Amino acid sequence: MEYKNILLIKMSSLGDILHSLPFADALRRRYPKAKITWLVHPQFAGFLPDPPVIDEVIYFDKVKFNKMGLCDKLHYFREMRALLHSRHFDLVIDLQGLFKSAVLAAISGCKSRIGYCEMREGSRFVSRPICGSHSKDHVIERYLDVARYLGAEVNGIHFPLPDLTKESKSVAEKLKNKGLRGEYVVMVPGARWETKVWPPENYAKLAQMIIKGGASVVLAGGADDAPKGEEIVKGCQSEKLINLIGQTSLRELAALIKGSVFYISGDTGPLHFAAALKKPLIAMYGPTKADRTGPYGSKNSTVIISPAKCAGCLKKHCSDWHCMYDITPEMVYGHYIKKRGETNG
Repeated sequence: MEYKNILLIKMSSLGDILHSLPFADALRRRYPKAKITWLVHPQFAGFLPDPPVIDEVIYFDKVKFNKMGLCDKLHYFREMRALLHSRHFDLVIDLQGLFKSAVLAAISGCKSRIGYCEMREGSRFVSRPICGSHSKDHVIERYLDVARYLGAEVNGIHFPLPDLTKESKSVAEKLKNKGLRGEYVVMVPGARWETKVWPPENYAKLAQMIIKGGASVVLAGGADDAPKGEEIVKGCQSEKLINLIGQTSLRELAALIKGSVFYISGDTGPLHFAAALKKPLIAMYGPTKADRTGPYGSKNSTVIISPAKCAGCLKKHCSDWHCMYDITPEMVYGHYIKKRGETNG
């Protein structure tokens, strides 16, 4: 089927948006003349590919929606329904696979609706799940199975990334004002789950080791991670540790990673941007499963999985949480030295 007007629904989160980029690339190559529209939460729109990969972006403002009363929510849905109907989509692809995305797919007015294999919260009753040969593999491959179903030829993993020229200049100025000279390593200490966070004292000790080896360290992340940043700065006690947590936009954070020589974090969204850029990186995994949601598509990625027997439990909260503590700064630094040697060699 040669579709001409396609709606892609993937609204959040940062890591999930980045995981969807290879699918968007494959979809565009499969339908070079189609109009492709992406439905997304506004805060993640900055990472969507520029034309010609994506032609139009439609926003569903979740933050605004959650603050509304019932009547206003119904009115918002009626407005969204009218907007989606006016586009006359002939294919809707739900890569979110949740109740909220199912509702939006249902009110789109399009009869042809598909999604990837893992459709939850009743979404499979709205959009037909596509289960290919990679249904138990990494999420990027699961998304690409939908592209394969549509007839796309998938040869490798390609990330169509936005132009960050403006943000790179802004970040360079911020680093200059902070006194940075020379190469730097980016560390992002935050994560959406409390169980995915590597302890701040471990970041502080690792930063000391890296700085002693000659590189500067830049802390980055959202404003919510500011207390972690302050704790790391206090524990490291070095002028070569620069704290930019809460001081960059998401696109500036991406530009910061782009200009770095190395990236280190737990399982968090910016990790996947570093992987997309094929930056040398180390990712630390405790409760989550790297084979399903880890950095993908780059040979420069090193994943350290906690030696804890309970690793991969998928718990967002834990009464006996130690898996991330079981990954020591010495373990991470050993991998860092090895990978820097490989990169520089």
